[in-house]
Amino acid sequence: MSDLTSRLSGWMDFANPTRFVGLADRVVPWLATIATLLLTAGLYMSFTAPEDFQQGITVRIMYIHVPFAWLAMMCFTLMAVSALGTLVWRHPLADVALKSAAPIGAVFTALALITGSIWGKPMWGTWWVWDARLTSVFVLFLMYLGIIALTRALDDAARAAWAAAIITLVGFINIPIIKFSVDWWNTLHQPASVFRLGGPTIDPSLLRPLLVMALGFTVLFFALHLMAMRTEIRRRRVISMRRVAARQADKHH
Repeated sequence: MSDLTSRLSGWMDFANPTRFVGLADRVVPWLATIATLLLTAGLYMSFTAPEDFQQGITVRIMYIHVPFAWLAMMCFTLMAVSALGTLVWRHPLADVALKSAAPIGAVFTALALITGSIWGKPMWGTWWVWDARLTSVFVLFLMYLGIIALTRALDDAARAAWAAAIITLVGFINIPIIKFSVDWWNTLHQPASVFRLGGPTIDPSLLRPLLVMALGFTVLFFALHLMAMRTEIRRRRVISMRRVAARQADKHH
């Protein structure tokens, strides 16, 4: 029990911003290297994988579109956990994690929408339809933009953190809607073919490069997130130092 307690205490030390920055400095280069290797291998596998018998060469868009869509939802889920960390556990890095993740999630969501439209044009004959899946993902993109705007509009960091956490938790209801929209409503999107109770329905020759690409982009996300958190911590330190310097200057005058 004492060993478990000491391990938990060791991990909690990284809640200290200074220790966290040191950890990020060591971990980010490794994550970036791993992501580069995985994405390079995944791209090679994607271009050498066989074409789909129905979709032909356009199936290759899947190898980037699906990871983008997964990460768009995963990022918002991480933000929801961070929101709980802010409101419930008062974790010192929770707000940093939420604020830093929002721009990255917005980019992945935008890329999911763009690649989905490119994929949809030859498959559906149109760039866009307002079906349940596309509409809910577009709403997710607007949520990301709203949270980014909110955190930058409020000067009071505590108020901005509290408001962003509340909006994130309320908006999290959209994640299961995105996930199960193809089951609840009649949409043009196909049902889940990878993560399902009966096992994947996609052919292994197409599944392997998809999983490698998904893993590569996931590692890339965590590298980018750690970098963004590290930058945000340093930015807040600079602001704090400037305020202290300004107060000292006022005292001298």
